[in-house]
Amino acid sequence: MEQQVLRITRSEDLLKLRALSKLCSREIFNDVLLLVVAWRRIMEVLELAIPEEKKVRGKKKKLKIFDACAALGRACGFVGDIDNARRYYERAKEGYEEQLGRDSEKALEVTLLLILATKMSKVKKVEKFRDLLKRCEGALGEENAVTLETLNGLGSRLQDSREYEEAKEVYERCLAGQMKVLGEDHKDTLGSLNNLGLVYSNLENYDKALLGYFERTFKAKEGLWGETHPETIMTVMNFATVNSRLNDYRRAEELYERALEGYEAQFEKDHERTMGCAKNFKICLEKSGNSDERLDELTSPTHR
Repeated sequence: MEQQVLRITRSEDLLKLRALSKLCSREIFNDVLLLVVAWRRIMEVLELAIPEEKKVRGKKKKLKIFDACAALGRACGFVGDIDNARRYYERAKEGYEEQLGRDSEKALEVTLLLILATKMSKVKKVEKFRDLLKRCEGALGEENAVTLETLNGLGSRLQDSREYEEAKEVYERCLAGQMKVLGEDHKDTLGSLNNLGLVYSNLENYDKALLGYFERTFKAKEGLWGETHPETIMTVMNFATVNSRLNDYRRAEELYERALEGYEAQFEKDHERTMGCAKNFKICLEKSGNSDERLDELTSPTHR
């Protein structure tokens, strides 16, 4: 798989690169650095392929430009170039609304991506998601993929705002739709299961978080992608956090160690995921009073 991906990244065939972008969107690779290489190559080729709209005639040809802009926005977002991601999303949104209508599926989808890429207060972002959800439900229906993505986004924003009860209701609605439309092993469905586990953990219903959601999510992710995939590692870290809250520090330390090893293998030590895991592991060790030597290692500059 990895050799095939690298061959495609050296290609200038847009069809192949667009197919690769879809694979990258699903994050099915274990090698995160390979994903970045793929996205950067997609960005380079798409940049060259996008002409000025005024030089293009015909609706279908113009829509291809806006599709490329949306793909470029995703690519920029993946490699952390949020300003350019927002710029490409805005260009795609304007084009889709002009060619297809404000409440077309493509216009609504890129509006969702634009909201995610735009900095604003938590309250404002929740309002934006509520407004977009109404538009999606009215124009696309409750079981459309964009509607479900918007529901998930609203749940995440509510969770960030510590409105856990409403977040739980929103995630449950989202999960029900995803199970019906996407199936129980789809990445988005597993993401909702994981999110519900986090909500129940924040509501201090740890048994339901562990047995009802995290364990179920972990088994599915490990079966689909293997134990070293970033999505699987994230669930291991969630397991560790709940065990720490239950004062089962021995089990929590084992899980944090496993998650940290996984993140360090997939990312750099100064990556936000690795550093976040190391920080939580350090807190767990401080609470337990165990493993002074390991605590000293996590306090070293490489993990700050």
